[in-house]
Amino acid sequence: MEPELMLFDEPTSALDPELVGEVLSVMRRLADEGMTMLVATHEMGFARSVASQVTFLDEGRVVETAPPKRLFDRPEHDRTKAFLGRLTDDGPEA
Repeated sequence: MEPELMLFDEPTSALDPELVGEVLSVMRRLADEGMTMLVATHEMGFARSVASQVTFLDEGRVVETAPPKRLFDRPEHDRTKAFLGRLTDDGPEA
């Protein structure tokens, strides 16, 4: 089987914390091999380091889409800024 696209819906959400890294490692390898993936995740570090585009959704609606560096470092929308600011002390300033 050689799929053109793989879909992941919160692939680590129900895992024991010890397994999260293993799953993300496999997904990172797939990305390195050129696999196109659509991933719904709360693993922001993973999204930032692996994604070519990141889309932030709020209540089922697209708020903002951008390359990861731009979205995480310079979000344009207040809702994105608020979300990222809650995740880390070094999130973007509002």
